[in-house]
Amino acid sequence: MLSVIIPTLNSERVLALTLSVLIPGAVSGLVREVTVADGGSIDKTLEIADGAGCAVLASEAPLGSRLHAAAAAARSSWLMFLRPGTVLEPSWLDDATRFINEVELAGDLRTAAVFRMSVSAQARQPVILEALALLTFGLFRRVHPDQGLLIGTGLYKEVGGHRAAAADPEADLLARIGRKRILMLRSGARR
Repeated sequence: MLSVIIPTLNSERVLALTLSVLIPGAVSGLVREVTVADGGSIDKTLEIADGAGCAVLASEAPLGSRLHAAAAAARSSWLMFLRPGTVLEPSWLDDATRFINEVELAGDLRTAAVFRMSVSAQARQPVILEALALLTFGLFRRVHPDQGLLIGTGLYKEVGGHRAAAADPEADLLARIGRKRILMLRSGARR
């Protein structure tokens, strides 16, 4: 049902954090596959990905090209893009499942979702930072690639996917999806 794509480059220190939160999704059957789109890591990133059972697409192509290739190889009708080091709250599984089911039931496959920006409890003034992120989304519908992206393959293809030439292909994709088609899930994502 869901293919997770994680772009990496020398991400051994943070990749395991992201992969560990996906385990409940794999056990439940929601996460069908995890693909690591690696940009030429020279650390243990690929060993960690392989040990976790991830598919690995290694290439020194630009980030946008790697993400686009991983999306094209995905076998699921839904894609979830996460940056390495992104940690989702435990409720992500229920929220993602509910979102996918509601979108499919309504037949409105032109909607994507991001996770709520969460801040570590150890950060200075975490409540204020999270409130500012919610306010920014509420007023301007601005989202950040650190919030992850949950998108149907049809909408991904419709907007052209990630572009190789974009300076920040993840932010570029979010902008092309458009503010009105992005919903925020209750579950948080933090880095």
